[in-house]
Amino acid sequence: MDIKDLKTLIKMVTETDITEFEMENTEEKISIRRGKTQEIVHVTAPAQMAAPAMAAAPVMQAPAAPAPAAAPAAPAAGPALGERQEIINSPIVGTFYRAPSPESAAYVEVGSVVEKGQVFCIVEAMKLMNEIEADFKCKVIEILKENAQPVEFGDPLFVVEKL
Repeated sequence: MDIKDLKTLIKMVTETDITEFEMENTEEKISIRRGKTQEIVHVTAPAQMAAPAMAAAPVMQAPAAPAPAAAPAAPAAGPALGERQEIINSPIVGTFYRAPSPESAAYVEVGSVVEKGQVFCIVEAMKLMNEIEADFKCKVIEILKENAQPVEFGDPLFVVEKL
């Protein structure tokens, strides 16, 4: 399977509610699993010299679905939170963008009220634009990242107050 086909499979999984996908043929076996803590793609192909043994290919990080963007607990080194405040963390590694394009207005500003399902930002990963959406109605208290700044999995992006 080439990288284009693999990317298509990853996109299919991330755009649906599928949490696990497996495909096997005579040449290779592909497993894609998503969870709250990590997303992995594992491709196994037959070894060149060994008879029926299987050799493991490199594991790639798959883009996460945009929906599970809010985390109920703050990281240890994160900002101090009020009673009803929560942190919105990055679900994937990538580049943080506050707007859909450089000419566009930001999705949210400090003080914005965000409805459930509304987009907070985009995290670009492997040329895929992943919209980070609100899981609940909230008010943006603080924006923790600068536009076009790289982010890691679990990095805090926003401080919000549940409404």
